[in-house]
Amino acid sequence: MKRAVLVLVAPILIQTFLYSVADARLSDQEISNHLSQAEQLFRRAMELDRTDPDAAKAYYQEAILHYEAIVKNGGVRNGKLYYNAGNAYFRLGDTGRAILNYKRAELFMRNDGNLRQNLDYARNRRADRIELRQKEKVLKTLFFIHYDIPSRVRLLVFAISFGALWLSAAARLLLKTGWLKIAIAVSAVASAVFLASLVVDAASLARTPEGVITAEETIGRMGDADTYQPSFKEPLHAGSEFRLIEKRPGWWRIELENGDRTWISDGAAELVF
Repeated sequence: MKRAVLVLVAPILIQTFLYSVADARLSDQEISNHLSQAEQLFRRAMELDRTDPDAAKAYYQEAILHYEAIVKNGGVRNGKLYYNAGNAYFRLGDTGRAILNYKRAELFMRNDGNLRQNLDYARNRRADRIELRQKEKVLKTLFFIHYDIPSRVRLLVFAISFGALWLSAAARLLLKTGWLKIAIAVSAVASAVFLASLVVDAASLARTPEGVITAEETIGRMGDADTYQPSFKEPLHAGSEFRLIEKRPGWWRIELENGDRTWISDGAAELVF
């Protein structure tokens, strides 16, 4: 009995402590300690998954609190951190927050095979089956450079190609060789393509940020109040992804992956960033 009470209370005590220092910036050593504790708790939870599911759940919750403390109080943003948090949420059965964290991780490690596999698996566990519009499928196939290469890699390639463009142009003033013309043309095309991709990314995030429904279920409505009629016959469920179209007090107007638009309570979802 005492052990059961301790297992249930421990996450609450840790959460209270972590939020009590929410305004304090964590030192590198504190961040390292949080990460170490989170990893130990996660491993312990995995060991208990089959023999003591309730205890395992408490350990996953504690691990998540440490991961989130690193993000909120330490100002750390990296793919591995969000990936680990996503794994912990998934093992808790929280599909919405698992997908949310996997999508955050994807911004930093887009081509990671394990991340892609876990994200696809979590999506398959969703209650809602919302298919991408055919237009979106075609765009993602045609413009794979934009969709499949992480932004930081595209930025690096742009910087290298832009630098190569100017170096080639400067060398062309001194040397009249044909290969410099080719180098200038290739560098110019690469710079233009990757710059355009980065600009589209920035504009898209600023205009229509992505989000994920984290509530177990929420009713999409035709307007920004509970008095409006539901948009669909069934409620939306955790894990459904969307783009934010408009904000009003307490309400978000969103566009689902199939193009349908509806209003949801802003407490029912979170933005990727």
